[in-house]
Amino acid sequence: MNDLTLFRVTDGQAVKIPGTAVALERHLQTLIERNMEAMLGIRFLASEYSTGSRHRGRVDSLGLDENSNPVIIEYKRSNGKTVITQALSYLSWLRDHRHEFESLVKERLGDETAGTVDWSNPRLVCIAEDFTAHDTNALDEIGRRIDLVSYRDFGEGLLALQLVASVTGSTALSRTPITRANPIAPSKGPRGGISTAKSVRQHYDESPQSLRDLYADLDAMLISHADVQKEFQLHYIAYRRIKNIATVRFQPRSHTLVVRLAIDPGTVSLVEGFARDVRKIGCLGTGSLEVRIRSQEDLARAAELIWRSVEGR
Repeated sequence: MNDLTLFRVTDGQAVKIPGTAVALERHLQTLIERNMEAMLGIRFLASEYSTGSRHRGRVDSLGLDENSNPVIIEYKRSNGKTVITQALSYLSWLRDHRHEFESLVKERLGDETAGTVDWSNPRLVCIAEDFTAHDTNALDEIGRRIDLVSYRDFGEGLLALQLVASVTGSTALSRTPITRANPIAPSKGPRGGISTAKSVRQHYDESPQSLRDLYADLDAMLISHADVQKEFQLHYIAYRRIKNIATVRFQPRSHTLVVRLAIDPGTVSLVEGFARDVRKIGCLGTGSLEVRIRSQEDLARAAELIWRSVEGR
């Protein structure tokens, strides 16, 4: 299924660069672990982590993603036939060892980060040279949050990662269908219990109909782009490919959608009240550029910025 092709263009002439599997599985793992946050939006925690005598295995990589969800990453040099099963087998270990995982987060990333770990829907990332149609079709039946990522090594320092398939899994929150009329799902606390902070669902419920309608248009704009997935976190809605490309929060009192985008604010003409640099400001969501949308005019003005964030420009 991996049809990713790279061309070198010289004087208007395109020459195909042949891609191959990385010679050694361990080399691929080491490369990604050293650059995990840049490549996958995941903070690296541990490599070859032992699951003990009961589960009798070693997790290739453990991490914490940008939404504070625990992540298991498994690699295979060639096809992904066994990598999905292997990752799923470690998920039961992860759920049984929450305290151990949080201790690891505390050791590597600090107390504050350890206190934000969200256990509602742990994530599995399976990386292989290729996946079959059977692999991708099985994801919905598995009912877990899984990303299938293929890679190609084009030599000369060129490595491509491609999100082949992704499912958001089941958070056991609510079976209310997600439609344009009801575009968001309920949320639960970061440890699967009741949170004292208002969830994104509660803020949505308190929003006037005009703000809900505006969000429905924003939502349609974001998911109209190929491969963009929507995931519900406690305080915001995340839209992502391999990494988050946007997060959305509601401010009912000010009739505002607060959107954070993965764009360098230095490349944008910042307008007070509409767009601002939040790299040094502690606020919910991910992305360096914050855009505030209060009207259809604001949404139209934000369209190019949203496109740039989706395309990684």
